[in-house]
Amino acid sequence: MEQELNQFVQAILIASDPLQSSLHQQALEYLSAIQQNPSTWRLALAVFVEEGPNGSRKHPPQVRFFALRVLDDFLDNRFEPLDDDTFQTLRQSLLTYIQSEYLFGSAEAEASFLRNKFAHTLTLFFLCTYVDKWPTFFTDFFALIRPAESTSQTTYNHHISLLLFHIVLEISGEVADQLIKAARTFNPDRHARDSRVRDAVRERDAARINEAVLTIVADGVERMGRLRKGELCPATERELDSAIEVVDWGVRTFASYVGWIDINLTVTRDTVPLLFTLLSDPSLPIRLATALALTRIVAKGLKEPADKLQLVKVLSLGQVLEALEERTRAEQKSRGSDTDEGEESYREALGKLLNVLGLELCKLTDESPDESVRPEATQLLNQVLPVMLRFLADEYDDTCSTVFPLLQTVLLTYKRQRKSSTDPLDPAKRSFLSSLLSVILEKLKWDEESDPEDMDEDDKAAFEELRKELRTFMDSTLLIDPELVTESVRTLALNTLTAYQNGVALKWNDAELAVYLVYIFGEINKTGGKGRAAFCQSPTMTRDKRKETDFSEYPLTSHGEMLYALVQSGISDYPHKTVSMQFFETAARYGDFFKVRKECIMPTLQAMLGVRALHSPDSSTRSRVFYLFYRFIREDRNEIPPDLAISLLDGFRDLLVIHVELPELEDPQSQDMLTEAVSASTIFDSQLYLFEAAGTLVSLLHKTPDQAAALLLSVVRPLLDDLSASLQAVKGPEDVLPILRIHHIIMALGNIAKGFPEYPSPVPEGYIAPPLDVFREVGQAILVCLEAMNVFRVVRDATRFAFARILATTGSNVAQLIPTLMANLLAHFEPTELIDFMNFIGLSIHKLQEDMSDVLDQLVGPLSAHINGILAQPVTGTDDQVTQVDTKRAYLGLLISILSSKLHAVFISDRNKGQLEVLLESMLRLAEDPSDPVSEKAAFQFLGRCVSVWAEPPKAPGAQQILPGFERFVYERMVPSAFAVLSLPQFNIKDGQIVVVLQEIANFLQTVSRTRGQEAFDFFVSVFLPSQNWPQPTAVEFATKMRDLDGKAFRKYFTDFVRASRAGS
Repeated sequence: MEQELNQFVQAILIASDPLQSSLHQQALEYLSAIQQNPSTWRLALAVFVEEGPNGSRKHPPQVRFFALRVLDDFLDNRFEPLDDDTFQTLRQSLLTYIQSEYLFGSAEAEASFLRNKFAHTLTLFFLCTYVDKWPTFFTDFFALIRPAESTSQTTYNHHISLLLFHIVLEISGEVADQLIKAARTFNPDRHARDSRVRDAVRERDAARINEAVLTIVADGVERMGRLRKGELCPATERELDSAIEVVDWGVRTFASYVGWIDINLTVTRDTVPLLFTLLSDPSLPIRLATALALTRIVAKGLKEPADKLQLVKVLSLGQVLEALEERTRAEQKSRGSDTDEGEESYREALGKLLNVLGLELCKLTDESPDESVRPEATQLLNQVLPVMLRFLADEYDDTCSTVFPLLQTVLLTYKRQRKSSTDPLDPAKRSFLSSLLSVILEKLKWDEESDPEDMDEDDKAAFEELRKELRTFMDSTLLIDPELVTESVRTLALNTLTAYQNGVALKWNDAELAVYLVYIFGEINKTGGKGRAAFCQSPTMTRDKRKETDFSEYPLTSHGEMLYALVQSGISDYPHKTVSMQFFETAARYGDFFKVRKECIMPTLQAMLGVRALHSPDSSTRSRVFYLFYRFIREDRNEIPPDLAISLLDGFRDLLVIHVELPELEDPQSQDMLTEAVSASTIFDSQLYLFEAAGTLVSLLHKTPDQAAALLLSVVRPLLDDLSASLQAVKGPEDVLPILRIHHIIMALGNIAKGFPEYPSPVPEGYIAPPLDVFREVGQAILVCLEAMNVFRVVRDATRFAFARILATTGSNVAQLIPTLMANLLAHFEPTELIDFMNFIGLSIHKLQEDMSDVLDQLVGPLSAHINGILAQPVTGTDDQVTQVDTKRAYLGLLISILSSKLHAVFISDRNKGQLEVLLESMLRLAEDPSDPVSEKAAFQFLGRCVSVWAEPPKAPGAQQILPGFERFVYERMVPSAFAVLSLPQFNIKDGQIVVVLQEIANFLQTVSRTRGQEAFDFFVSVFLPSQNWPQPTAVEFATKMRDLDGKAFRKYFTDFVRASRAGS
């Protein structure tokens, strides 16, 4: 065995040293193989305990650590008893090791990490053997702790005591810690074993374990006291640290088992004073351990509410925590700006203890069936609440948040009581809520020393999350006492804003809080009206009446007063970015306010044009304000007079300059610079909002068309000149900057058009059109670029975007540009552009109607062929499947759009009529495919529209049907397909999406019935339904219902009919 043992040790040494590259892998493979041998534990045991010639351990620490891992593998997940030989060998070797190393040795002083590892291994051995093999485990262990009579030692063995504590901690973790259990995969054998061990410990040794732990702790406490007083000489710092270590680990051990052994053992006339003494001990670790122990005692589940109440009364924690909170708060204040993280963690532990105490009292007040318990529990809870508020007010957010669960529960109780009673709120509760609100409003403030713009993102996110939590408490308080909350928030905000307006110097965080409260007031004040009614007390009126009303005559609501004070205070100029940005966020959020106090528009816009906003040197500020400014302009455009619109536009013309940024490529070989530059997030994305705002401001001059045209031209002319210059600068694909510049300019021009109102359809009488000539010039310039650069996808994408906006603004007035546009968009084409292209065609159809017919006539045939080719390709992955489904749905949407816009003639033109049957057959295939219910529904919708358009009998005598003979295709192909779908096994009518398809089939069949009239009725009754083996009465009933019921009623009938048929088949 000696040779095998040496080989084992050498393999571990080589495996732990990666520098031995030649043998490293071989050693790992050897160890992996040998661990599969069930007797390897003997080698590992020998390696771990073996002594050298001088009495110290023979093998290096890393070798012995690996040996313990092997023993762990052998013992863990072992649920059958060990055989006697194995058990005795392990027991004797481990006890001998403990005696030599812990009782008479240094307890692995040279490799302290082995202590914890050994405690874990010994625990696993205990779990395997305690119930059946080693019931005297603790008795044997206790014998080692007491000092031997032959020694001069007067206290309990330090090393053995700590080992006992670690073992009990490990045992508690294994058999009772729910976090550890939850992290493991559930194993019924382990669960049963742990339950047996837990019950056996309770029955045999719980009292002795508890007595031993508390005796050692008490001895350690006495020793600490004497050492601190200098009564033991020489009182070295090391001896005091040793005593503190014992007490600390002893209390931790006590805390680990109080939750699963008898409360009568752990809470006694001796333990309670001891714990309270330790809760104020000078040693921070001891205080933290004690706070945890008390927390677990309080949280322990007891069957009888009266017993829990008695426990709380015995502990008298309310008074103790009040005193400790007051003391630690005074210490915190005396430290000033010097943070002591250890002491703050103690306050946090006290907060957690108070939180658990309060939650247990809440259970007694809310859930106890014993009526005698509730009043006393309520009284104790009311004593705790003021202390909870002081923890909530702690400047450290970790401490503050410890009492969130208790606060949430208390407010929930108050809300329930408020709902069930119409009596006025109890004065004591109102007083508590008032104090709570004061704390919340204070905690909502940023720390004065912080700078949100220069904070760590995690810290900033943590504060935002804290604000969100505090807001939920404010919302809960609002439901209990709305007036208290709204008045407190209103008063604080107005007082702060008025003070600033009067020249009082405000701290930045006070100023920010005031603005923030105005910002959130719309969410807080749930009873406020909508629109203008949220800000002024005006009567309800129609939309037309609102246009004529001067709302300045009506008094403001609370929120209106706050917003008015916000604007008039001038706080937008506060020299702190967080304050000014909160102002701009608030102004943009409540655009309706400015419709009732128009005098506030100009100062707000002037602030937005200033150096703290649009013209800020900080790019992140500019980027956000570009959007906020656009949002404000869009919301209040009807309140901005034309002359102000011109001056506003002049105020930010200097910002309507295109700046191109190129990103750093991670892999220049595989990445396309143009694609990456367009997809990268840059300030240009936000600048587009500014171009749209410019378009909106120009549109406000619509009553003076010449002035509007001149103003629009003054905005677009620099861009058109830049576009022309950039086009000339492009010599090839390597000229990335000018190509990207062209993309940006076209996007900007599109956004200017987007700022204008949509062109109406139909055009009302007296309508004043936008500057059409300017937009035609813009469209023509974009087309020139597209013709020259249609090989670049970024240019094609930007052109589609811009023309979609220009079409929305000008309607059919730029129709003459569309053929050239389509030809160039299709000249170079990537498959991934197809969906966007079809959506663009759909928009063009909607805006241009008949003006699109020639373009569609040329386009529909090749496009259909191209898409059918794509749909016929095999799907090789998820991305392919998503693309194919999206393409199919966009195509169906386009076809339906063509029919809905009465452009169906393009399908039967001389150019396309030969492909009509192919198109219809492809639609039938989609209609018969339940794997994609959305497309299936759209296909039936398309087929139904085809029927209503081409199967309509001629109205006048002698007139011809639009598509002669189409009804035969309907009867021979469409109707059979509709019924065939119903019998497909994949057509699951329990699926909601399939039910939608079913209803669309009902719509289709009813369209056939109504379009062809009596002929269709006869077809269903006499030809088709009999061919499907329908009984004559059923066929007649079905055809009659289809003919006579309205659409909604027939859809219900049809759905129920199919369900019944499927259920009976």
